[in-house]
Amino acid sequence: MTQQFIKQEKIRFQHIDYAGIVFYPRFLEMLNCLVEDWFEEALDRPFSKMHDTNGIPTVDLKIQFKNAARLGEILTKKLWVKELKNSSVLCGFQFVNESEKTVLEGEVTLVNVKIQEDRNNIKAEPFSEEMKEKILNYKL
Repeated sequence: MTQQFIKQEKIRFQHIDYAGIVFYPRFLEMLNCLVEDWFEEALDRPFSKMHDTNGIPTVDLKIQFKNAARLGEILTKKLWVKELKNSSVLCGFQFVNESEKTVLEGEVTLVNVKIQEDRNNIKAEPFSEEMKEKILNYKL
């Protein structure tokens, strides 16, 4: 069974600029929250437990902004897996407004890494077989 990971987010005053639309870096924060929620809620790997020894940094990000989002709107944020490799995962994402118009869409590549004690040495590390199975539940 494959599925998308879906969350909703209300556009708040903190998200908008002087023009009354979402300031584009706030979309990156919203995307990061979506990834963090996916890891915690769907993959049972919360950032709070992994970031002492492991991480999942973004190494590539592509975004197309399609429509503005305004204060008070509810966005539906969707994430799915496009490709799973040994230590990286390519995800597609889309944010849709209440009128079903795409606000933005794109791809994000995340890499599973091991962080050494001194934090100076970070290397890619293969996903466990158990984690691969969980991730593949979201492959479309």
